[in-house]
Amino acid sequence: MHSSSQPSAVPSDATPDAELALRAAQGDAGAFERIMRRHNRLLFRTARSILKSDAETEEAVQESYLRAWRALGSFRDDAKLSTWLVRIVINEALGRVRRHAGQVIAFDTGQTLDGPSAEDLMPADPDERPDRLAARAEMRRLVERRIDALPEAFRTVFVLRAVQEMSVEEVAAAVGIPEATVRTRFFRARSLLRESLSRDMDFAMEDAFSFAGARCDRIVARVLADITPGASAPPVS
Repeated sequence: MHSSSQPSAVPSDATPDAELALRAAQGDAGAFERIMRRHNRLLFRTARSILKSDAETEEAVQESYLRAWRALGSFRDDAKLSTWLVRIVINEALGRVRRHAGQVIAFDTGQTLDGPSAEDLMPADPDERPDRLAARAEMRRLVERRIDALPEAFRTVFVLRAVQEMSVEEVAAAVGIPEATVRTRFFRARSLLRESLSRDMDFAMEDAFSFAGARCDRIVARVLADITPGASAPPVS
């Protein structure tokens, strides 16, 4: 249970994750807000790589933060907070997939793609598409669609490695698979994307699944409303 005492110093952008986690575990909602704003993009991209729906991803991230808030007392400061949060959001997203589809998606399976060709796995992308020459925003949307089309076992690994730039070790710890499997799945995912996007992929990757300020504020406000007595959540827009 969180205590009612609040640390006097206001947490800042420079406050380490370990200190924020400790303060949040003591009931400091301000410290938890810093945690959310620092890791919102990571968690949103992770959940979206599984759910492929912006609206449901927002709900999954919000629920994951609530789970994290309640479980902060069990967080060990020798672990990495971002990895701990990613595990929570992956479990939440996979739970939603199971409830909707009645199927289990296991990240630790030895899935291979020796059978179908790359053309079977990825939608066709004619080289002469007009959006090849369109603005950066359109290219970003194209990259997002291609990532959404990746096989389930590869998509989250690719998002964490290529989009979030997490290390192999961090991805392996977050997803719960061997480092060798992370490398294999990332290589296959990148190869599939290269076949459909060619050199345009790297150009647009930095903007993939952008996390708008309004969405960030909405998630933070709703979670704070749940954990802060007397606060109210903003209306759904």
